[in-house]
Amino acid sequence: MSSGITLTAATRQSLLALQNTASQTSTVQNQLSTGKKVNSALDNPISFFTAQSLTQRSGDLSSLLDGISNGIQAIQAANQGITSIQSLVSQAKSIANQALSTQITTTGTASSAYTAPTGATSVNLYVNGAATSVSLASGNTIDQTISALNASVGAGSFTKSTDGTKIVINAQSDVEFKTSTDQTALGFAGNSTAGTTYGTSGSTVASVAQSSDLSVSGVSARSTLAQQYNSLLTQIDQLSQDSSFNGTNLIAGKGSNNNLTINFNPKGNSNLTVSATDETSAGLKLSAIQAGSLAGGLGQGNFLLNADINTTLNSLTNASSQLRTDASTLGSNLSVVQNRQSFSNNLINILDTGSSNLVNADMNEAAANSQALSTRQSLGISALSLANTAQQGVLQLLR
Repeated sequence: MSSGITLTAATRQSLLALQNTASQTSTVQNQLSTGKKVNSALDNPISFFTAQSLTQRSGDLSSLLDGISNGIQAIQAANQGITSIQSLVSQAKSIANQALSTQITTTGTASSAYTAPTGATSVNLYVNGAATSVSLASGNTIDQTISALNASVGAGSFTKSTDGTKIVINAQSDVEFKTSTDQTALGFAGNSTAGTTYGTSGSTVASVAQSSDLSVSGVSARSTLAQQYNSLLTQIDQLSQDSSFNGTNLIAGKGSNNNLTINFNPKGNSNLTVSATDETSAGLKLSAIQAGSLAGGLGQGNFLLNADINTTLNSLTNASSQLRTDASTLGSNLSVVQNRQSFSNNLINILDTGSSNLVNADMNEAAANSQALSTRQSLGISALSLANTAQQGVLQLLR
């Protein structure tokens, strides 16, 4: 609605210029206060909605970075577990080698002179837990008996004393007697108390305690080493269970429930599944050394047999190979996840920069515009003042 006041054309032009300057000043001041040149869809709908889309995608990727970071830590925890388990396996291998190098011997000299049997008989022995029966003919001389014993126990295991009357044993094995009679038949002092139990799953037999004339070395030492080996297997199981991060354990057992899936985009169609492995003693196919032999006999365990120790060493070698393979796989997965983490960080930076370029104001330009508009406003006021000079002259005439 018109005010009814008559203004000259020059005055109106000056007012319009001041109004335009005021509007531009308001816009520039808004840019300076918000730091943006596009604050809503009204300012520039294309730039506003494009920037909003870029910002949303950046936010989605940022939310995935936490999952990626947790995935990296879970893989590193599993890798550290494998490294420590590898050390335990190497220690177990050292113990097995020590057991293998521990020599088992049975030594001693009969306290009584050898007496030839009056009839056909047999001497029942256990050589490293294996039942052995040595047949003796009636009237066998000491040399014939020693020859028969060596044929069953091992060459050089039995000899005779310097006076040629007593049997001497110097065997590279654990030699036990089934009964006291078997001991006295060769001139060794008898012992009636119970000794080591031997046999198979079908039948079990017991030897008597070792004759006081004989001594066995190495068996106890190997048994102690077997206990140390079993203790290391327990540590392997415990360590594999403890190698978790935020509830995720990649080496405690195979199975889809233990696998780790890391998403790299919001849709979930770009991801990596890290398969869990079993680095427990069972997963590494390492068995505890029991009282029974790995070959099936009772009483032959505890690293008594070299064959059992060699079987254990082969299992440890295979376990080391499995650990190296699994560690290599984890390392490859870790490299992929770290690469995607770096890619996501860089992409987020690109998206944020693109969004800023569309809506953020150039603060240097806005500051310069503010100064220019302030000068223009001053000039506009001066122009308006000049435009009103003619009317002021008429006022002077009226006075």
